[in-house]
Amino acid sequence: MSYDKQLRDVAEKLALILAQGGMQKTTARVMTSLLFSQRETMTAADLCEELQISSGAVSGAVKQLTQSGLLERVPAPGSRRDHYRFPDGAWAKLMSQQNQLLATMGEVAEQGLAAAGGPSTPAGRRLAEMEDFYAFILRELPPLIDRWRTNFTAKREADHD
Repeated sequence: MSYDKQLRDVAEKLALILAQGGMQKTTARVMTSLLFSQRETMTAADLCEELQISSGAVSGAVKQLTQSGLLERVPAPGSRRDHYRFPDGAWAKLMSQQNQLLATMGEVAEQGLAAAGGPSTPAGRRLAEMEDFYAFILRELPPLIDRWRTNFTAKREADHD
C-alpha cells in the first residue's frame, strides 16, 4: 500500500468519525483532506478531484470550515484560484471557541437550578451538577490551552534548532 493511499485511508477514517459526531460528511472529508495532504495548499478543484465530489459540495464545506477556523484561504502568487490550507493552531482555536458554548451551558444550568427551586429537588440536584461541571471546565480549559500553546511553541522552536 502506498504512503498516499495510507494517508487517504486514515483521512477517510477520521472523516467518518467526525460525521458520526455530527459534522456534515462532505465537510469532514474536505477538512481531513486538507489536514492529511502532503501539499501545503489545495484549490477547490484539487479537493473536487481528490474527493470525487462536486464544486458546490466543496464550496459549502469550505464556507463552513472557514467560519469555524479549520480552514484558511491563502494567497498563491501567480494563481487566480483560491488556495486553502489547514491552519496552524486550529485545534487550540477551535477549543477556545467552545468556551462560549460552555458558558451558555453553565448559564442555562444556573437558570434551571433557580427555576427548579434549588439543589434539594431532583431536577435541581442534576442541574447543580451540570452548573458545577461547566464552571469547572470554563476555569480549567483556558489555562490548559495556554499551556499547550507554550509547550507546542517551545517544541517547534527546538525542532528548528
